[in-house]
Amino acid sequence: MKVTHDQVLAWRLRQQSLTPRTASTVEQLVGRLAGVQAQVASAAELALATRRRKPGAGAVEKALAARTVVRTWAMRGTLHLLVPEQMAAFQSLLAAARTWEKPAWQRAFGVTPRQMTALGDAVEDILGDRALNRQELTDAVIARPGFGELRQQLTSGWGTVLKPLAWTGRLCHGPGQGGRVTFVSPRSYVPGWRGIPGPEEAARTAIPAYLRAHGPATAETFDAWLTRGLSGKAAVRAFFASLGDLVTSVDVDGRPAWVLTENAGALARTKPSEEVRLLSGFDQYVLGPGTGDTRVVPADRRKAVSRTAGWISPVVVHRGRVAGVWEFTDDTVDVQLFAESDPVPTTALEAETAHLALCTGRSRTLSVRII
Repeated sequence: MKVTHDQVLAWRLRQQSLTPRTASTVEQLVGRLAGVQAQVASAAELALATRRRKPGAGAVEKALAARTVVRTWAMRGTLHLLVPEQMAAFQSLLAAARTWEKPAWQRAFGVTPRQMTALGDAVEDILGDRALNRQELTDAVIARPGFGELRQQLTSGWGTVLKPLAWTGRLCHGPGQGGRVTFVSPRSYVPGWRGIPGPEEAARTAIPAYLRAHGPATAETFDAWLTRGLSGKAAVRAFFASLGDLVTSVDVDGRPAWVLTENAGALARTKPSEEVRLLSGFDQYVLGPGTGDTRVVPADRRKAVSRTAGWISPVVVHRGRVAGVWEFTDDTVDVQLFAESDPVPTTALEAETAHLALCTGRSRTLSVRII
């Protein structure tokens, strides 16, 4: 089967509830998007709100409180919102990469694989059915014999040593505690938790979830999204091969990629999109294929989208491609369109500005300039 990339982009917009917008709940959207990056909480809230016809204030916090959505370290080592039924599968494939056993990781963070195993056992025992903030958890860990030297690693702002514990099912984020993060055991906190499955079983949940939102894609693109390419090519290709008839190979403008077999017909019938959307920073539409995909983000404009310290700008999407960036000021939605992109209709930008007002509860005027 052959399709064009214009069809692919239009199909992704629909799959991700961008065209048209949806009445779906936060948890339905998080599942549909295969997770939502939540390193910046306000960006996650806006990424979901922009997909809803009638966004409501505090929707993410309500979903977290109801435990229909869980916040934890996941793809690429960043915080994500995940639905319980997908969470264990993603964590399994992240754990399968065993990044904490690599010599470079050990040199950088000073924790051996044996220490990580012992730390995971200790944290799981300490948490039980309690929620502890980082200081409380750290104090409890280092009070145990043999863990005193890990205080610095445990209190690191990036939480690097705690991430493998999330991937192996020992902890996730729990309810807020006066603005402070707490940690809980998924075993006692996540509805329906059955532990971390084996990688091949996990692949049958995780890869379809990704392809349903971000396909067609290659095994390498999936792994770049999941682990930044640290899983190993042979392992990821084996995961895809294990899916059998669940996936179908397609030709996208001369490039082979995988799509879910159940989605192939709809993709083939999709017409290119003319829609315009203003998307949040760190939006899954951009993160799914990655900012290095020049068919989504123009190569010469990547630095405008993927900025220093891992910051992903809010973007203007026109015809499925990034045509500019934007930001809030006190009084305006400041849109900066790329000079080389196709002209973006002002009326569409005005409509998007109005929808952002619904999302944020604050009206701003539209400001447009070419860069």
